[in-house]
Amino acid sequence: MPAHPARGPGSPRDHPGSPAVNTTPHLLIVGAGQAGAHLAGSARDQGWKGPITLIGGEPHAPYTRPPLSKTFLKGQTPLSSLALRSDAYYTQHRIDLVVDEHIDHIELAGDGTGTATAATGRRWRFDRLALATGARPRHLPIEHADLDGVLTLRDLHDAQALAQRLTTATALVVIGGGFIGLEVAATATAAGVPTTVVEAAPTLMNRVVSAATAKIVATAHRAAGVRIRTGVRPLRLRGTNGTITAVELDDGDELPADLVVIGVGAQPRDELARAAGLHCDNGIVVDAHCLASDGHTIAVGDCANLPDPSPASDGTVRLRLESVDNAVEQATSAAGTLTGLHRPYRSVPWFWSDQGNLKLQIAGLARPDDEIVLRTGRRPGQHTTLRYRGSRLVAAECLNSPADFLAVRRALGEETPLPRVTAADTGLSLKEHLAAARTPR
Repeated sequence: MPAHPARGPGSPRDHPGSPAVNTTPHLLIVGAGQAGAHLAGSARDQGWKGPITLIGGEPHAPYTRPPLSKTFLKGQTPLSSLALRSDAYYTQHRIDLVVDEHIDHIELAGDGTGTATAATGRRWRFDRLALATGARPRHLPIEHADLDGVLTLRDLHDAQALAQRLTTATALVVIGGGFIGLEVAATATAAGVPTTVVEAAPTLMNRVVSAATAKIVATAHRAAGVRIRTGVRPLRLRGTNGTITAVELDDGDELPADLVVIGVGAQPRDELARAAGLHCDNGIVVDAHCLASDGHTIAVGDCANLPDPSPASDGTVRLRLESVDNAVEQATSAAGTLTGLHRPYRSVPWFWSDQGNLKLQIAGLARPDDEIVLRTGRRPGQHTTLRYRGSRLVAAECLNSPADFLAVRRALGEETPLPRVTAADTGLSLKEHLAAARTPR
């Protein structure tokens, strides 16, 4: 995917001092990731008539990120296939795509109009503002984290740097046993790079899956050759001549490394919103219609703190959802808010991760104290962990079981009851159990 050339000052709102050429409302979207790009297209599809400007800080047109830690690292997904849309799409939909511009200041009036200013001095007036500013890798407060060979993975630039390093690495240490860390570990190990994962929690993916699922995942990674250390923390990084050589752990061990990948989560990019006076609390706080605290500004994607959109939710639990699915579906809902449809955002959150031969798919949102029902599939490597809160099915973690994932995701959307004793019966598939539950008696 070639770097997208920054376009010239083609927007009718580029020059605040000149008369506006177009009197229809101008929608300015800051952030050209999955959420921002989808919001631009969806707003146009749902009837937004005025100019739309989509501004991104990277020198690329919007691209898809899930392959970056998977097939792109393996060399199976070429750069040219990452683009979300063709250049012609933006032209045909009258979306003014501006890349390689960093908005560093927003003046926001009480009616939602305002002006955004980039670091280069370019300015855009807007009638409606949408923030899709995403998230950045969480900083790990550790000594010598700035050594050469210490990387994070969030965007295309990061992925290209990591792919290059993996061609010569002889010892990789991944700090963080979450999705990104385990995907990188699986890819590196398959490529022949000796890899160790260091996770401070007692289990892998501690915040997103049950201990039962984590145990199965850890066993699969170890069988593939990944060394896994849980319950230990990196104490400091060591280097020679500015280059990483080892990771010292708090149990006294030292792991040799000429490449370290830090994957300890992400934090929202909400600085612009805070400076503009919008309420932020672990992201830009929005309501079910994706409206920020001023009642006008839209916020979508990884930067937004939203009410739990699950169909069974009472809306009192707030969270940030870092997933492509949320970015797309929330942006669709936000486009409806912009065009007057005002449909609240409701969806069964779901996530996936490909780690070597493991395909993990998660539907719904679980809590640590939810009870579980573990089902082992008919083929080796198939497992489904159902999460129950009281008598209610609230989530499922499916390993190499896409049929179970689809069945449970649908059931959660329809709030189809599935008693635990029924779920534990492996004589029928989950799809068959749920079909029976829907059949009138």
